[in-house]
Amino acid sequence: MSKFIHILDIESAINFWREHRPSLDGIALSPEIRALGETYALMVYKQETEVDECSVSEPAMSAWLAWYATTPDTPCIAICSTSQGDESCKGCGRTFAEVQHWPKMSPVEKRMTWRRITHENTAWRFNTYAERARESIRSAQ
Repeated sequence: MSKFIHILDIESAINFWREHRPSLDGIALSPEIRALGETYALMVYKQETEVDECSVSEPAMSAWLAWYATTPDTPCIAICSTSQGDESCKGCGRTFAEVQHWPKMSPVEKRMTWRRITHENTAWRFNTYAERARESIRSAQ
């Protein structure tokens, strides 16, 4: 199965490096930004929103992984409904298999999962407590 890095993750990594290794003269780019920028430019040129991790250069992947290490590892909010038998967790939005295999998943697989659950926006982690309270009151009526 192919694993893809989304263009928004490439942009986030570029912005991370812009903050952590800014240009001293306003012109020269850090090696990390240059590597990620090449990947980003090719994606824009080809009008792609995702790039196969196998096609990302080693310097770009290293820079991306350094950014990735600064992101939250798991979407878990300690309300796991998969332990209650749900196929998808109401708390974080991951499937039972994703919850079970999370420790063995690669960074790219984890970011693909994060992207999916963020896009779906149905897990409780994306709702406020007030919204959840209103939902439970409505369902009780």
